[in-house]
Order: sequence, then C-alpha cells, then structure tokens
Amino acid sequence: MVKVGIVGVGTVGESVVKTLLKNRDIIKARAGKEIKVVKGVVRDPSKKRGVDIPLTTDYRQVTESEEVDVVVELMGGVEEAYKVVKSALSHGKPVITANKALLAYHRFELQQIAGELPFQYEASVGGGIPIIKALREGLSANHILQMSGILNGTCNYILTAMEQGGDYQSALQRAQELGYAEADPTLDVNGMDTAHKLLILASVAYNIDVRPEDILVEGIEELSPVDFEFAQEMGYKIKLLAIAKKRGENRVELRVHPTLLPKTQLLSKIEGVMNGVSVIGDVVGETLYYGPGAGGDATASAVVSDLIEVVRGSNTPMLGYKKPLEMGDFQLVPQMEIESCYYFRLGVEDKIGTLAKISSILAEEGISIKNLIQKQREGYVKLLLSTHRSKEANIQRALEKLRAQKFMKREPFFLRVEEK
Repeated sequence: MVKVGIVGVGTVGESVVKTLLKNRDIIKARAGKEIKVVKGVVRDPSKKRGVDIPLTTDYRQVTESEEVDVVVELMGGVEEAYKVVKSALSHGKPVITANKALLAYHRFELQQIAGELPFQYEASVGGGIPIIKALREGLSANHILQMSGILNGTCNYILTAMEQGGDYQSALQRAQELGYAEADPTLDVNGMDTAHKLLILASVAYNIDVRPEDILVEGIEELSPVDFEFAQEMGYKIKLLAIAKKRGENRVELRVHPTLLPKTQLLSKIEGVMNGVSVIGDVVGETLYYGPGAGGDATASAVVSDLIEVVRGSNTPMLGYKKPLEMGDFQLVPQMEIESCYYFRLGVEDKIGTLAKISSILAEEGISIKNLIQKQREGYVKLLLSTHRSKEANIQRALEKLRAQKFMKREPFFLRVEEK
C-alpha cells in the first residue's frame, strides 16, 4: 500500500479522496498497489468535510512523517506552499501539486531540490486535460513551434456570454452566481492566472526560466460589446489566449491577452468554461487538447493520474529535460518586438479629414489598414479597424500619436489578432 498525505483538503482534496475510494479497483490494477490517503492538513479542523480522514493543522506531520510515502500539495498560494513542498522533497518524499502560482515562481528551484525524486504537476494547467504529459512525453520528439491556449474557464465563460450580447459586468456577475468566478475574480480576468499556466507549459516546451512579470499580460476588463460586433462582422471570435511562439533558433514570444481569432481555427470553437490547447510541433504538426479546465473532479482526475504514475515508479524529469539543450537557453523576445495583426477601437470627432489624419499617423509607423467599420454614436464616431502584420513598437508609437490628437473623444483601445 502507498500512503498519501494531502496538504489542503478543500474541494479538490476531498475529490481526490473520493476518487481513490470510488475507483479503488481500477486504480489498484493500473498502479499495481493500493493508494490510500492517511492524513490531511487543514487550517480549520472543526470545519465539516465530505471525507473521513485524520486531520492536522501541522504540515510537518505529513511532510516529515515516516507513515506518509507521497505528499499532495493542494493548499494554493506561493511562499507557504513552497515551504511545504521543499520540506516534503527534503525528506525524500515524491510530490504532486496542482499549484500553478507556486510553479510559475519556483519551478526551477523545485526541480533542483527534487533531483531524482518524482515531482508531478499535471493538474496545474488545464484541469483534467493531460497537456503536461503530452508535452513532456507524447510530443518529446518535436521542437514546439507554437502553443496557443484557452486556459481560464472563468474568462472563457465571460467572453462567450459577451459574444451572445451581454456586457462585461453582467457576464461577470452571472459567472459569480454560477460559481465559475470568485468573489474577487482579479487573477482570472486580468490574465495573471493564465500567465502562470503559460509559463509552466513554456518551461516544458522550451526550458525557459521567466516569471509572470517578465511577459506581456493583459486582461479582458476593457472589452466592449462593440468589439464583439466587429469580431462577428469580420469573422472572428474573441478569446483570452496564452501564446508561445518560437522565433528563430532559440528565441520565444510569451504573451497573454484577449485576441481576435478567426472562426475557422479550432480554438475559436471552445465555449463556456471549457479549456483547450493547440500545440504545433515541427514533426507532428498541430494537435489539440480539449476538456474541463477547473472544478474538483477534473483537477482530482489529474492528481490521481499523477499518483498512479508515481506509484508505478515513473522517473520522468520534472520539466522534461535530462540535460541542457545543445543550442543553448531560450531567450524571451522583448515585448516591443512582438509581431501581430492588430484591431483598433477609436472614438473620434465626426468631421471631414479625421480618417485621413488617422491613416497618415498609422502610415508614418508603417501600419497598413486591412478592414474598417464606422459606427455613429451620439456626439462622436466609433471607428473599428484592423491592420496587416505590424510590430508592437510601431503600434505603441501610433497610439501615443493618436492620444495627442484633438479629434480623439475616447481613449484608444486595441487588441491583437492571431492569423494562421
């Protein structure tokens, strides 16, 4: 029997215990041994829980106990969780975690501490989608040319609702009522939760060590119903995308932002709270991974899968590399060197010559207009336009010039467009 200690017996922790009991026979057959939770760590032991296991408030009774073989960390947070995981590894115990924030900041340190000890984290990205296993094992023969992912179900639900005619606030409120969004949804809607997950995927794909503060991260809070009208008219969907693109031999773009995505692309068809990841390898081409990205059962499915791998004796390197890349470390492409197509929403005076001036400003920065829609509003005109491929630096300079114009009646807003 393999004895497990869980640090953090909340929704996911309870589901892990229930899954191990419910599917005991098939789990034992696949793992070769019975897996049993023998202790849980909680902040409030008086709180009623849906499982019957011994509880403690001291994580060291799990991480240092000779009665525990494997530690599962489900407490969330960064620094306190880091102490717990470090303690477990230091006492020779394999670790399984679902903590994307912990890994976004400490994955490379933890890899060093773990050494040859198994360290699994499938549940940290995409809930029940086995995307870590796909990158680390199934696609290990490939150079990863590009990854694009919808990695936050809360945002995807809100964007789906806005596409159907709602505004941001009403869509967010409905998501909170249904339990898809927290009372404080900041980390979801500002893109940071997605950024944590992107960095984990990028570490496996490119062995690149950067933090969330190093990459471009934008949220969905400033989107307007008119942006969805433009998207519909031009054949796009709006999705919060995590994007990684290999540039040259050893450079990579990493960015998170709301994106106009052609309706013909597979990711554009992912609706509601579901997640999806597209991965393009140089040998296999494009593969797509789809499924529930959150929730106790989906996350528990990934945690138990990791437990089975550990019990089987799997010794896959934590981030998927046995030795350094011969071509050297990947470098992050600076944000101003990002290349994309763009969409602008501009509120301007309704007067002759305004459009010509806007075109002139864009042309000065080498930006070419692809599509243009004009919508009349009371007291001003709303211009919605998309561009051909441009550099971020040129776009930002053009925006500064536009902000300085007297004919501007609203703060300029823009999105990036991902074409194949």
